[in-house]
Amino acid sequence: MTISGFAFGAPLVVPAGATVTVTNMDSAEHTVTADTGSAFDVEIKGSGGTATFTAPSTPGTYAFHCKYHPNMHGSLTVK
Repeated sequence: MTISGFAFGAPLVVPAGATVTVTNMDSAEHTVTADTGSAFDVEIKGSGGTATFTAPSTPGTYAFHCKYHPNMHGSLTVK
């Protein structure tokens, strides 16, 4: 997943339990935080920073946001 222009890239589709790598091309720090529950919550430093998290083991679509920039939203589909 890539973050650029204060926006998350295209929605991702990953297998259950997959490792998801996030690259932040913005200068500002961002998070990828599940909207509900605690499925995932990772912080990514700016200017090319990367972080990883494990996709949930239960299939479904998981909405997420950035804690620092409330206008940033995305979704992760687990198959």
